[in-house]
Amino acid sequence: MNTLFKALNDATRRKILQMLQDKDMTAGEIANEFDISKPSISHHLDILKQAKLISSERDGQFIRYAINTTVVEEVANWFLEILNKSDSS
Repeated sequence: MNTLFKALNDATRRKILQMLQDKDMTAGEIANEFDISKPSISHHLDILKQAKLISSERDGQFIRYAINTTVVEEVANWFLEILNKSDSS
C-alpha cells in the first residue's frame, strides 16, 4: 500500500493517470504534455507501474501505457469503505 500512496502523492503522476483515462499513450505522447525531461517521465511511469496503477505493452518500437482500472477501482472502494466507517462512528 505504501507504493500506491507514494505513486498517488505526486501531481505529475496523478496527471498521467488522468491522461490515461482517456486513451492509452506512449511515453513520448505523455512526455509531450509536460515541461520536464523524458527521463523524469520514465521515472514517473516506473513508479506508477510498481504501484500497478498502469500497465505497459510493446507496440512495435514503442511502449504503450494504459491505466489499470482494476487497481484504481480497488483503491476507490477502499477509500469509500473508510469514509463509510467514519460516517457511521
